[in-house]
Amino acid sequence: MNYLGIIPARYQSTRFPGKPLCMIGEKTMIQCVYEQASKVKAFSDVVVATDDERIFQTVQTFQGHAIMTSSLHQSGTERCAEVYRNLVDKYPLKNTIIVNIQGDEPFIQPQQIEELLSAFENPNTEIATLVYPVESQDLIENPNTVKVVMSTQNKALYFSRMPIPYVANKPSQPHVYYKHIGLYAYRADVLLSLFQLPPSPLEKAENLEQLRWIENGYNITTLISKYPSTLTIDSPEDAEKANLYLNRKNTL
Repeated sequence: MNYLGIIPARYQSTRFPGKPLCMIGEKTMIQCVYEQASKVKAFSDVVVATDDERIFQTVQTFQGHAIMTSSLHQSGTERCAEVYRNLVDKYPLKNTIIVNIQGDEPFIQPQQIEELLSAFENPNTEIATLVYPVESQDLIENPNTVKVVMSTQNKALYFSRMPIPYVANKPSQPHVYYKHIGLYAYRADVLLSLFQLPPSPLEKAENLEQLRWIENGYNITTLISKYPSTLTIDSPEDAEKANLYLNRKNTL
């Protein structure tokens, strides 16, 4: 089996234009993510998928692998699909797994990616993602924290920005909520099929692309991660927090 890591990275961002090139310590964020992903021994290749020449050239500078993609893509999944179509001769459709790695998590843990890949030991897994238990009421109620409910077979039933489920009756034990960790892995043929799907009503309502897949009958296997989410960079303030964290880590 071939395992291919793809890091979608676009320059334009409403809250933080150019964020893949922001500095985390002495490196750009895209280099930090690339180097962390490259620690996964199972990967045959790690590729940055970008629509911006500045990001492409930056990846070239640190001798990484980058591929230019269309600027019209609406999601990282679409960008991953275009990159895979460029590499299909090298990584055959029937025995390739693609991992969509968030380009704004400079401290992503390779162990999380390895957890995700373990889902494909089951030949019936189509798509896989990670979740993590969350206890903070502030996070549970925060619409930027995506919650997920799963079946007893660990299939995702629904993702929402709202707290789900709604607890109507106070149970003897507090209900465990799970937050979604935004890593995805797909079988290559499934990824190309997802690319063909039009936006769905639930996706539009919640602004969550994974609901498009559920609405169209795809199974998303969830794994409860042993590792909490790392810091996601959504704003210049987040980048400052990342540098403070890095400075503390380096002084320990």
